[in-house]
Amino acid sequence: MQPRSGIALVAHDSCKQDMVDWARFNRKTLSAHRLYATGTTGGRLVDEVGLAVTRLRSGPHGGDQQIGSRIAEGDVDLLIFFWDPLTAQPHEPDVRALLRLAVLSNIPVACNRATADFVISSPLLTGRDPWTTELVPA
Repeated sequence: MQPRSGIALVAHDSCKQDMVDWARFNRKTLSAHRLYATGTTGGRLVDEVGLAVTRLRSGPHGGDQQIGSRIAEGDVDLLIFFWDPLTAQPHEPDVRALLRLAVLSNIPVACNRATADFVISSPLLTGRDPWTTELVPA
């Protein structure tokens, strides 16, 4: 059995439909992993895509911080965060803190569909070396 990764899924309001569309396209791959999402995004992924998701609070109500806590605890191996660079967010400090923690924890961060596609299709996501059939040492 392949190792399961913890994947956090976060999307600003203007990017939620992109996240749903992307998750629908990658449903099979995502369903093999532990998924965490902020409130509304998680609800849409459950209702519209049929994924099993651990739903946390909405981003502005502490959800970004809860995702950050999961990163700090080692439960999240990948952050997929579709954020809107053109719209100011009332919880911008939380967003910056989440991204900073992901970088400091050396976990991959995908901020758009193109990057998310590269990361989710990587053999490294499952802990397998792309050049062999053996597990990569931890």
